[in-house]
Amino acid sequence: MKLRSIATMAAVAALASAAPAQAQVEQTTIVAGTAADAEFDRFVPRPLDETTQIDYSFFNDALEFMVLRMGPSTRQGERRPDANLGTRRVYGHDSRIRLEGNRVVFSFLDEAAVAPLAEYRRDLERIASETDIARLSRNEQLAFWMNLHNVAVIEQIALNYPAPSPSRLKLGPDKSPLDTTRFINVAGVAMSPRDIRTKIVFPNWNSPDVIYGFFRGEVGGPSIWRRAYTGQNINEMLDISAKEFVNSLRGVEAYGSNLLVSAIYEEAAPFYFPQMGADLKAHLSRHAQEDVQGLIASKPGVKVNTYVDTVADLAGGEREPIYNTILRDGNAQGTRITPSIARLMVERGEKLEKLRREGLLRGRVIILPPTGVEETPPPAEEVE
Repeated sequence: MKLRSIATMAAVAALASAAPAQAQVEQTTIVAGTAADAEFDRFVPRPLDETTQIDYSFFNDALEFMVLRMGPSTRQGERRPDANLGTRRVYGHDSRIRLEGNRVVFSFLDEAAVAPLAEYRRDLERIASETDIARLSRNEQLAFWMNLHNVAVIEQIALNYPAPSPSRLKLGPDKSPLDTTRFINVAGVAMSPRDIRTKIVFPNWNSPDVIYGFFRGEVGGPSIWRRAYTGQNINEMLDISAKEFVNSLRGVEAYGSNLLVSAIYEEAAPFYFPQMGADLKAHLSRHAQEDVQGLIASKPGVKVNTYVDTVADLAGGEREPIYNTILRDGNAQGTRITPSIARLMVERGEKLEKLRREGLLRGRVIILPPTGVEETPPPAEEVE
């Protein structure tokens, strides 16, 4: 099944354009009512159709334009940057983990770039309303829920930008939090990003690796990637995301006799880590590199670390009053970059160079079915 193209990528490519936007962004209707948990029973997987696949090529293209890779963690916290000359205020990202996790260039997304994302989210909702999503293969279902969740979170942050913290972003007349506002509607069921995680995916998939497929729009959470999830790549992608997160300071570090873990594990604990102890440590060890495995084994206690809820962008969700103009071929109409973004990019470059010198800047190749092949590729191993 092909998901029809809803907009050209020229709109998303306009993210750095200085021209005024022509497209009008349709505001999302916020559903204030609550749906009974029983309504989510219709999404319990009952796969019967192992051949239907949803095409996420539009979201792939959008992610290629919007996402900046930051590289793996060095596991070394960054010191707080110095304030600009003549002020005591530090604009932009200043946390010790500010160089971890990929970024969405929200500060460059104008209305012409956001409009097709909003329409695409509605198209995904419509596809799942017209097709019994619960009858697709389990991998196809999982990819659908993760992509819908992630595009919805990106859309709402972009619509409400600047937003220093998505966790504190309030939507609709009731001013409810982004994560719990039921602005998504699938087959007549209003749901929030958190509902997708805790009422659809976590109860119906046994593998805790699904935790890492959900982008929360914040530096402290799992990373966003430049590729959409599909039924074919989801095992590889979740494994990559899990390893990146567990081996970062966002996921695991230590203080005294305690292992400090991310707050995202608290939400998932009732489904995967009821003790938040040995069971969680066993999961973390499975994805940890050798030095982090030693750290996990050496700490008897487990505590939740401070969660950095700063938006995962380039500017820290702020509109800095000073800009530097980056010229294009000597043209003064170039892109305007704030000093805080310029500083972050310099720090990123230094980090990547350090990783390269140490031989730690490595990639992973994901083998996907060739395009243009008519026969159905063999099904990928299912996520439990």
